Amino acid sequence: MGQKRSPLGVGDLERVAARGWRALEEADLGGWLLRAGGGFTGRANSVLVVGDPGMPLPAAVEAVTRWYAERGLRPCAQLPGVQSRAAAAAFAAAGWERDEDVLVLTAPVAATPATSVPVELAAEPDDAWLAGYRHRGAALPPVARQVLTSAEGAVFASVRLDDGPLAAVARGVLTDGWLGVTALTVAEEHRRRGLGTAVMAALQRWAAERGAHSVYLQVTAGNAAARALYRRSGFIEHHRYHYRRPPA
Repeated sequence: MGQKRSPLGVGDLERVAARGWRALEEADLGGWLLRAGGGFTGRANSVLVVGDPGMPLPAAVEAVTRWYAERGLRPCAQLPGVQSRAAAAAFAAAGWERDEDVLVLTAPVAATPATSVPVELAAEPDDAWLAGYRHRGAALPPVARQVLTSAEGAVFASVRLDDGPLAAVARGVLTDGWLGVTALTVAEEHRRRGLGTAVMAALQRWAAERGAHSVYLQVTAGNAAARALYRRSGFIEHHRYHYRRPPA
């Protein structure tokens, strides 16, 4: 079991999460973090709005817009917690549209006993793992493998129950004692069989062995089933964030 630590603030935890899901290109805009990852995932292709951009907010919005336009990407801003309200208002004034809330949930790492579900852990995602993880229901683009493996300390969990496709997959990453769980996907025909719980337990055992003390994950506000599962597993809401983008 990892040691207990004082809780991190919103900005600090978001920076930990940013290191756990690295973009392929990153640049600072004052205290903000510009990220580009070939368009795969909002987290790897948005500016993390934490701290002071070092210029008036309308000018920062324009700078963000130019940076993404230069890379052929739709501009996007990730706006966490109440500290980003002023920046959110500046993006809204520029016509940027708001997505739904995403909840960041945290819990102490629990080194639970192994279950009867066989969970394999690997340092790299193989083709079967990539096929098992469908981002927002779609097949992954070629750049996905680069984004998934860009952070240090990542591990890829999988559950194979037969000779067919993987039944469940997930990605874990350890950053400063925090386990970040992402890409948790259970095949529709294998749901409600405890596979998600087994994968979470395996990742937490892996992290606890390496001194982790806490775990975080993200879930959309509208995903009631996942929120209920995580609540039963002891997760509590740390903060929320949302994305803003200019009209397509």
